[in-house]
Amino acid sequence: MDAAIRPRRHLTRTLVGAAALALAVTGCSSSSSGSGNGSGASQSAAPRADAEDINPQPLDNVKDGGELREPLQQWVTQWNPLQVDGTYGDSVEIMKMIEPMLFRIDASGTYQPVPEFLQSAKLVSTSPQVVLYTLNPKAKWSDGKSLSYLDFKAVWQATNGQNPAFNPAFTNGYNQISDVSQGADPTQVKVTFSQPFADWQSLFYPLLPAAATSTPDDFNKAWIEKVPITGGAFKIGSIDKSAQTITVVPDPNWWGPKPKLDKFTYRVLSQPAMTQAFLNNEIDWTGAGRADAYGQLKADPNAVIRISYPWDEVHIAFGSNGALADQKVRQALEKALDRSALTKVASQGVPVSFPLLGNHLLMTNQTGYQDNSGEWGKFDLAGAKKLLDEAGWKDAGAGKPRTKDGQSLELHYVISDGAAQQAVDLATATQNMLLQAGVKVDVDKVPANDLSDKYLNLGKFDLASWRNTGSFPPSVIIPSYQMPVGDNVFQNYSKLSTPEIDGLLKQAASTLDPAQAAKLYNQADAKIWELGHSVELYQRPYVGAYRKGLANFGSGGLADFDYTKVGWQK
Repeated sequence: MDAAIRPRRHLTRTLVGAAALALAVTGCSSSSSGSGNGSGASQSAAPRADAEDINPQPLDNVKDGGELREPLQQWVTQWNPLQVDGTYGDSVEIMKMIEPMLFRIDASGTYQPVPEFLQSAKLVSTSPQVVLYTLNPKAKWSDGKSLSYLDFKAVWQATNGQNPAFNPAFTNGYNQISDVSQGADPTQVKVTFSQPFADWQSLFYPLLPAAATSTPDDFNKAWIEKVPITGGAFKIGSIDKSAQTITVVPDPNWWGPKPKLDKFTYRVLSQPAMTQAFLNNEIDWTGAGRADAYGQLKADPNAVIRISYPWDEVHIAFGSNGALADQKVRQALEKALDRSALTKVASQGVPVSFPLLGNHLLMTNQTGYQDNSGEWGKFDLAGAKKLLDEAGWKDAGAGKPRTKDGQSLELHYVISDGAAQQAVDLATATQNMLLQAGVKVDVDKVPANDLSDKYLNLGKFDLASWRNTGSFPPSVIIPSYQMPVGDNVFQNYSKLSTPEIDGLLKQAASTLDPAQAAKLYNQADAKIWELGHSVELYQRPYVGAYRKGLANFGSGGLADFDYTKVGWQK
């Protein structure tokens, strides 16, 4: 699929239909442009983590006014980014424009307080861990109320997992808080932890109002098809479901620097349509990660190609039902897939390296990264067949599915009907590889807008592919691998985990020593590979085409955008 996904940050997955084939920006991570071509993807060197390609311009060189026209990959239904159905990347990125961002991450991956919301935030005690936030007294919600400890408390109580009526996307970090209270005055918020949480700056990101999150009904339903309260430099201008468009405009009550642009307009477009929409001057940026798109967009005299390496991983996930309830079958699928060959399919025709990824939790350009794939990440067809034999699936001959108890070994790979041809090619390549081991795979195309809510979120797939993006710091990715609690799978749509993995991940997130934390994350990752949870393919570069003159926006690396500075160069 094409990479027409904007950079995003935190708690997001980006659905990529069948095979996550495009290049895209991550939640907040990218780096240097790299070199080489598709054929060398799996051997590429680790990219730098601190580079960004956004045409940085001082504000006096950016015009006042104008519009940025952007693509949306699918319609936004749930706007609450902390709710289990609200993790879709485009909506999360818009929420960062219209709700309080206490911190903004810079190009080196360091959290920096946003002065319009936060005067300071510091660790004032380590035993117990206590963080003291001092809020900007000018910061207010759109209903006129000042930001306060009540907002922090409401978010904590909704996301700590104590009340099953709330359906949070994740609980890690929040479930380690023991108390939220007011500090010395109404601008101070005191957060006390029951056990250490190293990545505390990733919490309350963005902050949401108590007035629309305090009850389960508000948290789960008040943000469906609407944004009830805002608190940032921008607000929602319009939501037109019939036209599939959303506008975001400056909030006249904003107390900070005036935004440069008058309007951001988003329009739902299928992946194949985005390239043509850019060429027709209907949108101002799009992904250029497919060979066909790259060739057309690079030749456009009004386009500038911008490249970086974000926190953005592409994988093939396994379900946990039917034949895949057996770990040996899932392990056999791992061995039967040639990851280097699949990565070459994705990178064909795009002159950017695609680093082969051997870690579910850390990117190749991230401190602490190591390849933990071991035997499970190596192409071993004979080993795959042996595991299927041991699982009782009998060989039926070349080109035929194995059988067991009268049933054929037939699986379903769910893919969006709007996926680009490269995504279909990747699914087809996966299908052909698994058939060599005696596993028949049917590629099922489903409506793009149904892929998340009706299939992935419910675990109704045998194989599927999506991207986890912007999962920095590493505790952010934990929900993708933690053990489900009742009906809440967090972001672990495969519903596969073990107490050991869960324990290692929680221990890592509670370890303040970065080196020791990395060691624990790598131990957990090795167990995730062994479990047969999913097969990592590659770290996705972001290759995007941007209209000439677009300033302070593009491939942002690890950095968050400051949308008040985005505009058109004079």
